[in-house]
Amino acid sequence: MNDAQSASPQSTGSPVIHEGLPTQLPDIDPEETSEWVESFDAMLEGRGRERARYVMLRLLERAREKQVGVPALRSTDYINTIPPEREPWFPGDEDVERRIRAFLRWNAAVMVSSANRKGLEVGGHIATYQSSASLYEVGFNHFFQGKDAEGGGDQIYIQGHGSPGIYARAYLEGRLTEEQLYRFRQEVQHGVGAGLPSYPHPRLMPEFWEFPTVSMGLTAINSIYQARFNRYLHNRNLKDTSQQHVWAFLGDGEMAEPESLGAIGVAAREELDNLTWVINCNLQQLDGPVRGNGKIIQELESQFRGAGWNVIKVVWGREWDDLLARDVDSVLVNRMNTTPDGAFQTYSVEDGAYIRDSFFGSDQRLRKMVEHMSDEQIRKLPRGGHDYRKVYAAFEAAKQHVGQPTVILAKTIKGWTIDALEGKNATHQMKKLTPDDLKKFRDRLYLPISDRDLERSYEETGAAPFFHPGKDAPEIEYMMERRKALGGAVPRRVDRSSSLKLPGDSAYAALKEGSGKNKVATTMAVVRQLKDWMRDPEIGQRIVPIAPDEYRTFGMDGMFPTAKVYNPGGQRYEAVDRNMLLAYKESAQGQMLHEGISEAGAMASATAAGSAYSTHGEHMIPFYIFYSMFGFQRTGDSIWAMADQLARGFLIGATAGRTTLTGEGLQHADGHSPLLAATNPAVVHYDPAFAYEVSHVMRSGLERMYGDDPEDVIFYVTVYNEPVSQPAEPEDVDVDGILRGMHRVSVADGDGPRVQLMASGIGFPWAEDAARMLAEDWGVQADTWSVTSWNELARDAVSAEEWNLLHPGESPRSAYVTDKLEGATGPVVAVSDYMCAVPLQIARWVPGDYRVLGADGFGFADTRPAARRYFHIDAESVVVQALQALADAGELPREKVVEAFEKYRIEDPTAVSGVTQEGGDA
Repeated sequence: MNDAQSASPQSTGSPVIHEGLPTQLPDIDPEETSEWVESFDAMLEGRGRERARYVMLRLLERAREKQVGVPALRSTDYINTIPPEREPWFPGDEDVERRIRAFLRWNAAVMVSSANRKGLEVGGHIATYQSSASLYEVGFNHFFQGKDAEGGGDQIYIQGHGSPGIYARAYLEGRLTEEQLYRFRQEVQHGVGAGLPSYPHPRLMPEFWEFPTVSMGLTAINSIYQARFNRYLHNRNLKDTSQQHVWAFLGDGEMAEPESLGAIGVAAREELDNLTWVINCNLQQLDGPVRGNGKIIQELESQFRGAGWNVIKVVWGREWDDLLARDVDSVLVNRMNTTPDGAFQTYSVEDGAYIRDSFFGSDQRLRKMVEHMSDEQIRKLPRGGHDYRKVYAAFEAAKQHVGQPTVILAKTIKGWTIDALEGKNATHQMKKLTPDDLKKFRDRLYLPISDRDLERSYEETGAAPFFHPGKDAPEIEYMMERRKALGGAVPRRVDRSSSLKLPGDSAYAALKEGSGKNKVATTMAVVRQLKDWMRDPEIGQRIVPIAPDEYRTFGMDGMFPTAKVYNPGGQRYEAVDRNMLLAYKESAQGQMLHEGISEAGAMASATAAGSAYSTHGEHMIPFYIFYSMFGFQRTGDSIWAMADQLARGFLIGATAGRTTLTGEGLQHADGHSPLLAATNPAVVHYDPAFAYEVSHVMRSGLERMYGDDPEDVIFYVTVYNEPVSQPAEPEDVDVDGILRGMHRVSVADGDGPRVQLMASGIGFPWAEDAARMLAEDWGVQADTWSVTSWNELARDAVSAEEWNLLHPGESPRSAYVTDKLEGATGPVVAVSDYMCAVPLQIARWVPGDYRVLGADGFGFADTRPAARRYFHIDAESVVVQALQALADAGELPREKVVEAFEKYRIEDPTAVSGVTQEGGDA
């Protein structure tokens, strides 16, 4: 006996854990156990391995049905999860639905091909919808609840590249015109709104699309958090969402995105059985196979089962059922299990003789199994995702399943029914169909379009004609009846929300009083404003605080005992800090969303909450607070999608700036988020310096997003962790200036040369100190300006120039920043805790000499004084820059600049090594 044999469990009986099955548990009845083992051995010896395997699988299945806690298998055979004998009765008219799909396939393909006629060529995707038409149509005809359904309707995430098929259906339903289909991807040249966007974009078609989905991976995570938010609304008694279901259509290649699979544990942990994913496994991504040497369906099954999902595989169409019934030796199943996806893709383009020889020819038993079939019948053996009975059975099982989210893995062929595209690696990039291609396609779909009609259409329009059987055709009547029964057309976006009564002046009074002798960071000012809002009887319960494991970081732990952290299971343990005043407290009715270390998840929650006014008819106010560096830099794509979804709410970039959180080092040092925010047209960014500015900014955001005439914008407010003295609001405060981007804080009243100092956020105290030093040490008078938004000033200026371009015969408009600085004496010096490019946005419109100081480069760990000296943005650096500007203008001798430079040593961080700082942590 060799070492391997002596170490084997069979020979020694040593306890092991094999694939999640523990064997070292105490045996309370060894005799009974022995009888079971002997019985199994006898079956194995007498009936063989395949029979023993089958019986074991049935026992595991039975254990699952009886809720015996046996670990699930990581994957099952490469066959349908639902056997034929368990398929439900299909309630639809199969012939009518087949014809409907033919109409849709044709119109979707013609739409894209037409968009790529010579002289236009705007792109598009034909193959994705062709592979998934049956998946969608089973949903449209039998499952998707519209907005008029009891309970409010389902939320349906359409795969982005499948949009032509959805437009094709809307055309048959009378929701879109033939002219609009011809204008696919032509959104402005025929008049704004006269064409159709390429993908599901609610911002471009706000009455049609509900969820933007073409950014790969975001559909997955957003749908999970949408289903979770539905439960959040329900558990907090804000809306009954018990009859609403979330459907998300995804691609198998898309599963490679980290966002696709990164949050599936959340869905399982919270038992989101209101969520179904349908993954279109056509085995192809853009350039080739998804898993050429592997099996993507098996891989995904293993991942989802391991995460705790209910998995339904729809691999084979009904024509395979008879073959599988004959597979008494499991030789066919074994062949299916061991054939890689790359081979299956080859079979999708080869003839039946090739498939007979390559797939069935490896074993005489397989050859015999198909000897009664012609080569053509073998070639046409279908994949399950194209069989509406199989798909219906999967959808029905998903809707009925309780306690787990469901994923349906449906095997299809990319470009199915179009001979020119079907299964080819280049299918995704193929945009055009020739007249001959279309004739073959027409014949395969049995459409009554003559060659003459095709040719005439090409002569007149350069493209094939769309097909509509007439509004009184039985297929159209069937479609309309089914949608009426299910609650109306989908997709469809509506806003049924009621206006909110917003807080009055008293809710903002505290921040306007100033901090007296205390020092308060603007992060704390924002949190104080949030707490005051949450006490409001009208909007308090509609606020959704969101943080990725950082509530304590931002001083929000005081909300734990009252608002509580949302957990659908409540709190089933005694908290370690239960005897403390600010104990961590979870509740099924909790208001605070604690997302763990997942900024992507937090953004998905913010998106779901911020669009609840349209998805649910209920205004919800997301308040997502995060380390500033981990907002736009890490999840900018999600924020873009949030804007596309027309969501509203507050994003709070706390610990902003490159030098306020320097102890954390490079990765936490945000010197550029305003620039990233500026790239998103829906984001309104403010960088307030004072608590009273915070109050006006937050009030403006609430009124603009949730007032009587709400705007589809997102307020991004950057705040800081450094405590500073907060002045009371001046009686003559320029509120309009605060909201438009800048206001003058102080005017120097002495004699001598003058400069204008502009600063934002935590940079204002440097400007303030610099103004004092300039007056006391150098005889220079400085006015100070608080810039609450460099971005809004720049946008206003660009808007003014655009207006002038389009109105050449009228009096030109000027930029707000130009108007504010007109008449101000002296050069302008701007400073912020961001890179120079942030204040340089307005350089073109600043009258006179404009100098900028900023924190360009990577951050690092040190004290704030050292970091600010290193970046040359501290008060001393502002002084030297102001003196240099005056010297360049001939108002001061250059020797003064040299004197100041040598006095302050602004090039030397060691000069401030002994300067202390306050509140250095987050």
